[in-house]
This record gives sequence, structure tokens and C-alpha cells, in this order.
Amino acid sequence: MSARNLLVELRVEELPPKALKKLGEAFGHGLIAALKAQGLATGTSALTTFATPRRLAAHLSHVLAAAPDKPVSHKLMPVAVALDAAGAPTPALLKKLATLGADASAMPRLARRPDGKVEAVFLDTVQPGATLAAGLQIALDEAIAKLPIPKVMQYQLADGWTSVNFVRPAHGLVALHGAEVVPVAALGLVAGRQTQGHRFEAAVEPVVIQDADHYARQLDEQGGVIAGFEHRRAELLRQLHAAAAREGLKPIDDEALLDEVTALVERPNVLTCRFEREFLAVPQECLILTMKANQKYFPLLGADGRLTERFLVVSNIRPADASRVVQGNERVVRPRLADAKFFFDQDRKKSLASRVPGLAKVVYHGKLGTQGERVERVRMIARAVGERLGGLSLADLADEAATLAKADLLTDMVGEFPELQGIMGAYYARHDGCRDAIADAIEDHYKPRFAGDSLPRGDVGLAVALADKLETLAGLFGIGQLPTGDKDPYGLRRHALGVIRMLIERDLPLAVPDLVAMAFRVFSAAHGQAQAEVQHFIFERLVGMLREQGYSAQEVDAVVALRPEHWGDIPRRLTAVRAFAAMPESPSLAAANKRVANILKKSDGAVPAAAVDTARLVEPAEQALHAALAQVAPRADRAFDAGDLSVALRELAALKAPVDAFFDGVMVNAEDPALRANRHALLAELHRAMNRVADLSRLAPV
Repeated sequence: MSARNLLVELRVEELPPKALKKLGEAFGHGLIAALKAQGLATGTSALTTFATPRRLAAHLSHVLAAAPDKPVSHKLMPVAVALDAAGAPTPALLKKLATLGADASAMPRLARRPDGKVEAVFLDTVQPGATLAAGLQIALDEAIAKLPIPKVMQYQLADGWTSVNFVRPAHGLVALHGAEVVPVAALGLVAGRQTQGHRFEAAVEPVVIQDADHYARQLDEQGGVIAGFEHRRAELLRQLHAAAAREGLKPIDDEALLDEVTALVERPNVLTCRFEREFLAVPQECLILTMKANQKYFPLLGADGRLTERFLVVSNIRPADASRVVQGNERVVRPRLADAKFFFDQDRKKSLASRVPGLAKVVYHGKLGTQGERVERVRMIARAVGERLGGLSLADLADEAATLAKADLLTDMVGEFPELQGIMGAYYARHDGCRDAIADAIEDHYKPRFAGDSLPRGDVGLAVALADKLETLAGLFGIGQLPTGDKDPYGLRRHALGVIRMLIERDLPLAVPDLVAMAFRVFSAAHGQAQAEVQHFIFERLVGMLREQGYSAQEVDAVVALRPEHWGDIPRRLTAVRAFAAMPESPSLAAANKRVANILKKSDGAVPAAAVDTARLVEPAEQALHAALAQVAPRADRAFDAGDLSVALRELAALKAPVDAFFDGVMVNAEDPALRANRHALLAELHRAMNRVADLSRLAPV
């Protein structure tokens, strides 16, 4: 079978930029998956995807012109049913053969083979391999049908009657196996070898693709198009840094913006522009956001990280004189920045405190009341958290910050740019004369907004951020608005992870059950099982987060099983458990710990709390274990109390030999009740000594 490289391109009108990268990847992966399923592509076939504003394409190496034939065995029926006493085919067999397109002439090709407890009749045939034309048609249809299209549009084909549903109207299809056109069709288009280059920069029109391997080069050299998304992105990034370096500045780091602009141009051309310095009096977050969100510009920052009056634009054309392009973009951005300055000036005419009563008119949730009512709940939680963290003085500051935290929702700037909530509140609070701790808390109470985001800077911000997230979790769980599957419209998973990160990374002396109870107390309605559900939800997020950080399921389960109150210790516990698991004594001690737990669980009554009666230690092995515990347990406890958890677990290694000897030579469940109870008490001491850092039984081999 001849294997050549395959190129498929679907040329369309401008695709949605935020979806382009995923569409390009999905198109290519859909094609290769379908071709592999039909035997036309193999494990050695490599995929290269292309995506520009006006095309989706894929290059696949080592694609066969026809898939190899493959033997197929059809089980027909048991021999007793298929053949009569003389060995002739029964009507049932002939009917079954007919459904497979065969008749009595196939009898010589039938085979008899065991099938479980009976012997069955099989028809062995050879299924011809799919041709590339037929297989690619199937693959193309499947790939198009499975594209993650954000919104489908309907349009008519040239005949004026046929309607097609697709992300954008399609205008061209290329399918080349080597240099040969593959006769396939899609979206009313028949495949050929011609495509279109850049609307203004193409040197040749149309671009006639020589063969599958010349596609990207011809589009680049003749069509003025950089077809590969990543290649185009890298070229854009290179130009951005080069242009910024010429000004002694650096472009803002924004991966999402970089991807979006890459999806807007076919060949980037970066130009430097500027705006009037007077606009720099506006908070830079406002200017940066309006330039990025509305114009897709790249603001330039100075060495100090502050915004400058220069910015970069990415043009899709390369005129000999770019001055008009530069002037046009400077003219376009000016009204946007003027609007931001107007909003900022107007907002400062009214204090944040004067806006707070207006929150009573803003609906938060139909079942949870207004933003004003929500602020009162957050205030009560923040005050309680602040008192736990720093006494009455911190409680007062947290109360003040929580009161003002949502007031910027009523400002013009946040109304125009909701992404600036909290940020603008901090600016306006400082303008009103609030101390820095309050202003920082207003900005930080939304943190962490996303994975990897920074945490609140101070204790006031921590108190309000915890209160805000806990109030959201308690309120929405209380009315049954739980996340389902991949849907989490209120960001409850993000809120839970924010609580977890603050507790762990800031080593806060706060227990999750207490915090959740604190949050539910501010709601007047009874919430039934919701409180337990929130606790469970947070613990689930904790387990998931720790596993994503690279800890094994056993390590995480061993630590979380103890439900430690102080979550700041969790990283140290995990480090200690990992070190313990690497010790040669670990498997034996973990298995013994599991055995001890099972024995104590099955014993009558609760785990024995009475001290071990040394007079009843009659066996040498139990005497040795008791003596070893008397030496090891105090050393392990001292290390634990000092916070050296790895040493606390390492001390337990000395127990391996006496524990093994105990289980080899001592009958734990002795017939004498007093002797049995004493041995249970000894095991209870062992269990307590071994499980202060983590439940070591979770490390036992399965």
C-alpha cells in the first residue's frame, strides 16, 4: 500500500477569534482519529494543524491510499442449529447467510469452532480495506460535525435553495494525497487544489497547491499567510518584543490577548503608537483594560511596571507608509481613554460610603435578597473571622472594609468595566481618605480570582475575602444551587479553592467546620444538610487540589483522613508522609497499622483508653513492644509538638521489629477477657502513637 502525506483545508469567512485555536486543533484531531479508525492512518502518522482567520487545515503524514484488507469472523449459530443430522444446512443457517450476502455456496468456507460449552459455525471472510476517497469523506464529515462551534449560523449555497449550518460560510475545500486531489465534498464544496491567500498581501491569486507538503510554504511565499497558529503566534510575539525593545519598554504579558490577536491576523505587522500623557492620570488598570478589551492593543510598560503613553497595535497589512495606520489607531483609542477619564472623574465626586445605601436596591439573588443584605452578612462573617485572627481591632477594620467592599458596583467605571470591581473600589477608598489596609482589603477581597492568582495582602483582606467566599458558598448551597458536572455558574469551586489556599498558604489558625458554621449563622432560614454539604464540598476540593500538585492518592488520603483542623500543616504532613513512604520499614508498619485499626474497630466497645497493665504483659513479644513504645512514642511526640513532622514519622521505624514480633507471637484476642482488654489497650497506644501525623493505614499495600 502506498503511503503519502495528506493535506485537507477548509476555507471559510472570518472565524470567531476566541474559538479559532480550538477549532483548528479539533479539525485536525477529528480527521486523524477517523482515518486511524478505518486503517488509513497508522500509529506513525503525524498531525500538523493550521488555523488562520479564514481557514482550518491539517497535514497528516503516512496516509494510505487504501486500508489493508482485514479478516472478519462471523459467528453464525451453534452447530446443532446450523446443520441437520446429515450435515446439510438448515433453513435457519441459510437465512443467516443471506443476511451476510452469502448463500449455500459458502458452505465450504464455514468453520466449526468451540464457543464456550458448545460448538458453533463461523463464516470467515475478508473485508476489503476502505479507499482513501471513501474513508476521507467519512472522516471529513465526522470532523466537521464534531467541531466545538460556539454558535452555528445558517446560510444558503449558490443554488439558492440548499441551506447549510456551520460556524461561518465556507468557500473552498482542498484535499491532496501527495500531489493527487482526493475526490471528497463538504458543505456544498468539491475538493480541489486551489486556495486563496491574504486579501491584500498575496503575490498570487489563487494559490495552486503543488502537493500536501508544499501547503504551508506556498501560502507563506505566494499567499502572504502564515498558516500555522503557533508559528504565527511566535512571529507576533517576536515582533512585539522587538518593537518594545526599540522604545526601551516591555509589552504587557497577556496570553489570552496574544492568542486572540493571533487569530485575528494572517500575517502580523506590529506598529508603535502613542496617546496623550494626560490620560496617565487615570488608574492604569482602566487604560490597560480599555486598550486590551476594546481595541486589542498591547500596552507598553516601563521598567518600573507602570503604564506608559506608548502602545503596540497589530496590523494585518504591511503598507510601505504605515503612518496612516498608526494615526488611525491613535485616533480610535483617544475617545476610549477620554471615556475612562470622564468615568474616573465623575466617580470621585461621590464617596464610597455614600453609595452603600444604594446597594439595597440592587438584587443579588431572587432567594438571597439584595446586595445590601449580602453586605450585612459578609460584615458579620468578616467581623467574626477578624476577631479570631487579631482581636477586636482587626474585627473593626474587617467590618469597615466589608461595608465598603461592594460599593464600587454602583460606580460608572465598574458599570462599564465589571472586571475592575474591587480595583476601582481601592482607588476610590484612598481618594476618600481611607487607610491603606481598608483600600487593600476592598481590592483583595475578590482574590484569588483564578488559579495562580495572588492572595490578599493583609489580615483585613484575608478576613473579608474569607467572609465573601464563605457567604457565597453558604447562601447558594442553602438554596440548592450546587455545581453539577462541568457547570458551575456561580464559581463555587473557585470560591472553595480560594478558602483552601488562604488557610494553607497563610497558615491561618482557623478550622473549616468552624468557618462554615460561622457562615451559616448569618442566614435566618434553616438550611438542613447544606452545612455538612459545604464542608464535604471544601474537603473534596482540597483532595483534588493536593492531587493536582503531584501528591499520590494514598499520600493525600493518609493526611486528609485525620481531618486536621490546622490546614497550614497539610504541606508539612504530606512531605513527612512521602518521606516515610520511601523508608524500607514503611510497608510493614502501614500494614500493621491497618491491622491494628481493624482489630480495634471490631473490639467490643470503644477503643480502650485505660493504661496498659504491665503485670498482664505475659508474652515476651508484648513486653518488648510495650518497652519500645515507651522509648519511641515520647520522642515522636516531642518532634510532632515541635513541628518536625518528618522526624516524628521517622522515629516510628524503630517499631517495625517489635510490631512484627508481636503479631507473629501474640494471640491478641485471648480467651481471658482481662488479657484481651490489656492487649487491646497496648494496640490502642500503638495506634495513637503512629497516627498523629497521618493515618498510616492508608499507605498499606492493597
